[in-house]
Amino acid sequence: MKKSTQPTINDVARLAGVSKKTVSRVINQSPLLNGDTRKRVEAVIAEIGYVPNPQARALALRRNFLIGLIHDNPNAQMVLNVQQGLLEVLRDTEFELIVHPVDRGSGSMLDDVRQFLERQRPYGVMLLPPISENDTLAELCAEIGCRFVRMGSAQFGPAANMVASNDREAVRGAVEHLAAAGHRRIGMIAGPHGFRSAFERQQGYEQALEDAGLPVQRTLVAQGDYTFESGMRAAERLLDLAPRPTAVFCSNDEMAAGALHVARQRGLDIPADLSIVGFDDTSIASHLWPPLTTVRWPIATMARAAALKLIGDNDEIADEPQDALFVSTLIRRASVAPPSA
Repeated sequence: MKKSTQPTINDVARLAGVSKKTVSRVINQSPLLNGDTRKRVEAVIAEIGYVPNPQARALALRRNFLIGLIHDNPNAQMVLNVQQGLLEVLRDTEFELIVHPVDRGSGSMLDDVRQFLERQRPYGVMLLPPISENDTLAELCAEIGCRFVRMGSAQFGPAANMVASNDREAVRGAVEHLAAAGHRRIGMIAGPHGFRSAFERQQGYEQALEDAGLPVQRTLVAQGDYTFESGMRAAERLLDLAPRPTAVFCSNDEMAAGALHVARQRGLDIPADLSIVGFDDTSIASHLWPPLTTVRWPIATMARAAALKLIGDNDEIADEPQDALFVSTLIRRASVAPPSA
């Protein structure tokens, strides 16, 4: 009795009247494929019972169906939001997400990443800030032949390898909102040194003050590291000033929550005595009381775009390029009011 054979991708392509490449795009859930073609290929797959063999395909491509997320970021919520965006695209495909944290302060970081790429052979990787700003790391990915997308608060590389936001302009608008409400002593809790996001956001803060005819005073800027505790420490320093600021812009929502906590401990009313603005629009912003005015950073949307850049075929990307720049917007809630005096 002749042994039955499993249907192959060639069988699917022949019966559907398409190329093997088109069948592969259907299997990989490419969002850039014609709907009618997708339905025809899926119908043939269902009819003949074709089951893709990811191991065989990985061997042929000399790549595993893994998308790597490489980061050294103290903001756990930001990392989770990125994972959410990536997984929304990877769900129901052959691809899986693998997370690889690194220590950017280590002299062996590049060797660590090289070993990870050579050992796991991912299909592509997403690089989170601040390590995404490391040109040598991007060159390493290119040298090994691994697709990569860099996430940033400004565009600092080719659009094909970037998902970037407009942090400087977004913060400028947020601080202008405070100035328009009548605030003249506007403090800032800045992000950590070495982060492009911290630099871009401080530049936006300073430009907004200059536009409003307000002096840029270094004493009104306190350093943080994107954590709740650093927001508390920075707020303590700003609220010890005499006169203290009547409003504070915080470089992320975690630090804004810390600042609000300290203000409450001191008996200050938010926003009557102190207006506070954050950045990110994470869930914490709407859960605080009063709800936090903040800049909505489209992290998950950027991550989805990064995933599409990584798993999309190069020809598809050339025909229908994914966005590289994503606009952050101010979300106005109850934590801002005109100064009481």
